[in-house]
Amino acid sequence: MYEGPVQELIDELGRLPGVGPKSAQRIGFHLLTVDPADIDRLVTALRRVKDEVKFCTVCGNVAEGELCKVCGDQRRDAGLICVVEESKDVAAIERTREFRGRYHVLGGAISPIDGIGPDQLRIAELLKRIAEPGVSEVILATDPNLEGEATATYLVRLLRTFPDLTVTRLASGLPVGGDLEYADEVTLGRAFSGRRAVDA
Repeated sequence: MYEGPVQELIDELGRLPGVGPKSAQRIGFHLLTVDPADIDRLVTALRRVKDEVKFCTVCGNVAEGELCKVCGDQRRDAGLICVVEESKDVAAIERTREFRGRYHVLGGAISPIDGIGPDQLRIAELLKRIAEPGVSEVILATDPNLEGEATATYLVRLLRTFPDLTVTRLASGLPVGGDLEYADEVTLGRAFSGRRAVDA
C-alpha cells in the first residue's frame, strides 16, 4: 500500500504477536514523527535484549546471567516448583506476591495443530529437577485453555510416578468483579466444582 521503507516497517511491525495491520500502520507512522533520539533508544533496547538476555540454566526464565533473580534468591523455597508456559507468566505470578517458591518455564504448551509436542518443551528438564531431593510440590499453572489443559494432563500422568510428590493445579473460576451472565460454561463449571465452605 505504501512505498519502500514505510511499507517494510509496517510489514515487520505486523509480524509481531498481537499487532494487527491497523496497529502496525499506526505504530509505523508514529515512529516517523518521533525524535531521532527516541528511535536510537528503541534500536539500542532491541539490540541489548537480543545480545544480553539469556535463559536461566535452572528454570528457563529470562535472565541476564546464568541464573534468573528467582533461582538466585536463596530465600525462595526450592521444594515448591510452579510450572508455567512462558516467562511472562512468571512475571504475572510474581506481581501477586503470594508465591515464594521457584519456577519452571516450559517454553510453551502442547499444541498438535502448531506441531508442538512434549519433546519441544522443557519437560525433561522439569523431571530432572523433580528427581532431586527436596522437591515436595509441583504447582501446574498452565493457561486454562485447550493447550494448557492438555499440557497439565500430560504432566500429571508423568508426575504420578514420583512418590511423595504433591501435584496441584491453580484454581480457576469467576473473576472478581465479573458478572455470572458473561461467564462461559467452562469457567462457571469450574467455579462450581472448586467451591469452598464459607466461615460464618
